[in-house]
Amino acid sequence: MPRPLLAVLVAALVLVLELPGAHGFQIEEATVASIQIGFNNGSLTSVELVQFYLDRISNFNPLLHAVIEVNPDALRQAARADAERCSGRRHRAIGALHGVPVLLKDNIATRDALNTTAGSFALLGSVVRRDAGVVRRLRRAGAVVLGKANMDE
Repeated sequence: MPRPLLAVLVAALVLVLELPGAHGFQIEEATVASIQIGFNNGSLTSVELVQFYLDRISNFNPLLHAVIEVNPDALRQAARADAERCSGRRHRAIGALHGVPVLLKDNIATRDALNTTAGSFALLGSVVRRDAGVVRRLRRAGAVVLGKANMDE
């Protein structure tokens, strides 16, 4: 076999093996793009993804203390994203974040069941008037707010 043809075949094989989903979905190394591919081909749901991350938080947070609190509505938001995807009725702003869970820094205001304390016990239980601008845009894009992350301060 001539060398140029062999090189083309090897390059094509490498590309095929590197395609998302070629080896099955690997959630630990997932990108937003591969998550959306999983959503679209039915190998993954938002509820499964959120539950996976809730389990990871439950298992590792006692050691890492990285997540201050988990959103009690996260699974409900994920189920809504799955229902929108199944019905063909996508979120208003169709985008890569539809149904994808995100953690927010604790100083980013959310008007929901989550506290916004910026790491201070003095602000525990305080209620903000509205979502921060970035949260509003994330929600509009269909992202699932998973919880609040600890700050390094």
